[in-house]
Amino acid sequence: MPRLPLLGPADAPAEARERLAAAEQANGFLPNLLRVLANAPVALEAYQTLSGINARAGLSLAEREAVQITAAATHGCGFCVAGHTAIATRKAGLDAADIEALRVLAPPADPRLAAVAAFTAAVIRRRGRVTEAELAAFRAAGFTEAHALEVVLGVALATLCNFANNLADPPLNAELEAFRWAGVPRLAAE
Repeated sequence: MPRLPLLGPADAPAEARERLAAAEQANGFLPNLLRVLANAPVALEAYQTLSGINARAGLSLAEREAVQITAAATHGCGFCVAGHTAIATRKAGLDAADIEALRVLAPPADPRLAAVAAFTAAVIRRRGRVTEAELAAFRAAGFTEAHALEVVLGVALATLCNFANNLADPPLNAELEAFRWAGVPRLAAE
């Protein structure tokens, strides 16, 4: 039983209805995260706006999904781990073993994804105050200062949706059930 109401286009505040209807049309279903965020139309707008901005980042879709899965697993958000596993599998074409590594906060075999995941974990763990060595390792993997800031952007997006889901505790949509995550919430390893 969710702790906050799950609203749809028919019962959400007027400011959220059009956004929910458009999201349902685009996804083929209405993710329960969006139904939760509809309780505060500005939160829904912020999530959708930030998602759109994040999609324009210089990080590839696979790299952006590595940020999202790492953050969700770190924050213990099973809903977001499942949702981003679906995207990583269906749209980003990530290797199943790399996805599973991200879900358990282990380094993926793909060196760029491993660098993104390690840097994401450092950004979260150190609240952005990464060490010179962590930043140097990220750069050595071929990433730029812009990419470092895009990881911070991705963490900001993840924090909004992870914390909203953790607050509301919505059920996982049936469309995401195949990607369910039963991991243990914990901070990324030092």
